[in-house]
Amino acid sequence: MSNKIKVLLVDDHAIVRNGVRLMLGEADDISVEGEAGDAQQALQLIRSQEFDVALVDIAMPDKNGLDLLKQLRAEQPKLAVLILSTYSEEIYAMRAFKLGAAGYLTKDSPTSALINAVRKAAAGGKHVSPAMMEKLVSAIGAGGGVGESHEALSNRELEVLKLIASGESLVKIADTLHLSPHTVTTYRARIMEKMNLSNNAELTRYAIENGLLA
Repeated sequence: MSNKIKVLLVDDHAIVRNGVRLMLGEADDISVEGEAGDAQQALQLIRSQEFDVALVDIAMPDKNGLDLLKQLRAEQPKLAVLILSTYSEEIYAMRAFKLGAAGYLTKDSPTSALINAVRKAAAGGKHVSPAMMEKLVSAIGAGGGVGESHEALSNRELEVLKLIASGESLVKIADTLHLSPHTVTTYRARIMEKMNLSNNAELTRYAIENGLLA
């Protein structure tokens, strides 16, 4: 048991954790040693137990998965963190890698890909899909600049962008993100300025064209 890869699952849906545990159970060298339904539970677990790899969802009730990734990496630098999300790579993968993720997988990934990613992460490697590798190479070739795109936004600004594009009112967005309506208005203004957009219609069109609406 001691030589197995110890995995922590972080997802607020028990049915998802059950599914991932069953998938990883097909590998004799991997053992799910802990499960957390939110970021706070995950932090408590890594402070009391040792894990080799954490599989983290992005959409959670108490803390965005990318913010949790940043905190996990700060507290446990040796812990490899894989993002496992319903969101496509186009939305979050680049920023996840910038924050130190060992890989990014979508929840429709086959069992073999999940197992291989965990093994690679535990060995100190990175799980990068061919499509994401091409994007990373392009970014490096362009000097790392992202221009006027959603990659220039902060994690919170991206959340606001997606909610606006989904048709949510500023009041509803404020309630969802536990912010004041004034703060949401400020985020909206920053988004418009960074992306050189004039109104919500242009913002929504951008979100649709770039696959930001799950």
